[in-house]
Amino acid sequence: MWTQFASAYDVGGGTSGETYGGKIDLFAKIGGSAIGLDDSISISAHPEFRYGGDPNAEVGLLPVNTALFYPADDGEVVDLALNVTKTWQSGVSLTVGKLNALDYVAQIPIEGGGGLEGFRNLGIALPPSAIVPANLTGALLTIPTDKAIFRLWVYDPYLQSQRTGLEDPFATGVGGLAMVSVPAKIGGKPGMYSLKFTGTTRTGPPTEILPPVLQPIPGGQWGRQKGTGSVTFSFQQFLTLAADNPGKGIGLFGQAFLTDGDPNPLDWSAFIGVSGDIPGRPQDKAGLTYFHYSLSNELVSDLSPFIAFEDEYGVEAFYTLGVTDWLRVTADVQWVNSSIAARGNAVIGTFVLQTRF
Repeated sequence: MWTQFASAYDVGGGTSGETYGGKIDLFAKIGGSAIGLDDSISISAHPEFRYGGDPNAEVGLLPVNTALFYPADDGEVVDLALNVTKTWQSGVSLTVGKLNALDYVAQIPIEGGGGLEGFRNLGIALPPSAIVPANLTGALLTIPTDKAIFRLWVYDPYLQSQRTGLEDPFATGVGGLAMVSVPAKIGGKPGMYSLKFTGTTRTGPPTEILPPVLQPIPGGQWGRQKGTGSVTFSFQQFLTLAADNPGKGIGLFGQAFLTDGDPNPLDWSAFIGVSGDIPGRPQDKAGLTYFHYSLSNELVSDLSPFIAFEDEYGVEAFYTLGVTDWLRVTADVQWVNSSIAARGNAVIGTFVLQTRF
């Protein structure tokens, strides 16, 4: 898959510009029988190549183009996620190795996309928690039942972008995720409602993912605690279903996230939106969302003598035109009130050309 992004932005204070960049993503899955094992075992590989520029550092703290933020936010970068999955007849599965979290977010109904499709802002494409890294090494257990789907993850809390995942594993601590997702029907339309708990034993914030302006300062009060945790509620609920296309339709989605604020750089966040397939144009998709992210009060207080911060919030809308089975064109626009107070408001328009092969 080759995804190209051409963006233009205008930020308060007269800053404006244009950028171009892209990603080439390959997705491969090999059944166990191909290597002398049974097909209850599979190997998945996701190599990716990122190139060009983006407007991520020009607007706020949340990257406005998630796909070009990982595995690095600048230049030509290659990365590889490689993992093995064992699936039992009951449907229980265990995945071990290096994983790209964007691949999992892309599978979420209604909201999904993971930055390559759908919403581009990190606040929706890969909602940041500062607890679960975007590229991780660990073990992921999924247990489906008639009533709910249970997930349990154990992982290295250090970001594994451009790493094999074997360099000093768990040197900074251990992270964990426990999640239950319950299917439900409202008005005869399917939905999914999830409660998630995450935590890590790591001391201090994840400095490898924070921009320079959010690094702990000498003598500051924030960022010295050991361990952090969060609770998240999310939902996806169909409002309409396409009669001639099962699993397609238009729906609502949203999330509310709460954490301790130290050493986590966030204390809460939330978003809500609507997205789905266009009636009469099942190959097209559109979406609209509002997001709001709040920085830790302790962090804002520490940095107040140097730079003024406030909550970051905004609106994003997109329309994807399915030209053919292998070509998609997307127009995306974002309005963002930057958490960097001096920047004020920004508008970002992005044209996306995606070729599948």
